[in-house]
Amino acid sequence: MDTDLIEIDSGVTSRAARQRHVLVVDDDAVDRERVANYLAINGFRVTPAESGKRMMEILRDEPIDLVALETTLRGEDGQHLARRLRETSMVPIIIVTSRAEEADRVMGLELGADDYVTKPFSMRELLARIRAVMRRYARCESSPERSRAVRAYQFAGWNLNVPLRALKAPSGERVPITNGEFGLLLAFLTRPNRSLSRDQLLELSRLRSTEVYDRSIDVQILRLRRKIETDPARPELIKTERGLGYRLRASVTTVYSRENGTVRSEYRPAAPLIQGI
Repeated sequence: MDTDLIEIDSGVTSRAARQRHVLVVDDDAVDRERVANYLAINGFRVTPAESGKRMMEILRDEPIDLVALETTLRGEDGQHLARRLRETSMVPIIIVTSRAEEADRVMGLELGADDYVTKPFSMRELLARIRAVMRRYARCESSPERSRAVRAYQFAGWNLNVPLRALKAPSGERVPITNGEFGLLLAFLTRPNRSLSRDQLLELSRLRSTEVYDRSIDVQILRLRRKIETDPARPELIKTERGLGYRLRASVTTVYSRENGTVRSEYRPAAPLIQGI
């Protein structure tokens, strides 16, 4: 077991019965208090944190529904904090920062943030973005499959551990994977042997934003192929389907974690697949 994995309370019933809990991380006391007070007035439970260290302590002790993270904390690497948070937890993240450059916004989303707000911003906008992100997560949590938490997906000898966001090769070697690549691969694994358009992949992989466009999918596909294909120039797993999009051509086994043990289910194509380009 990975001792660094943070266990976040994500039970649908318990969340519905309590206030949504937002962790506001900012080393500027004035901004931190302003955001915390506004969210509290609008029905949220709010816990403030002045540093990345304090953020991780709170996450270990409290059920958090969303983290509003300022990435320009004094003496700390905000990108490292965002990466560490996403590697150890599935909690939603909204980056709140004074960095307005496009490269910073794209990097934040690539690190796994769900949204990005640049200072100065209106409190109403931040509130709307927080509610929108929480609605997306609530829809996922209320799905029928939520009663059986997915532990891993297995395909063509590969293993994707979902809680740990860890990709293991057929050789047993752990292969580094970015959050963008993880989201894209997960989109394919949950819909194997189906043609998925770029627009569908953007939505399913949660890469959709005003800063990320559908051609970025092609870049992510290329990177993912370099990691899981024997010959990325002649892909056998992620196939291009001209005029349609992409398809994962593989049998996928889903490993579920349940209170009474582990359950496996396997998806195999019922008919011959269309040859991709």
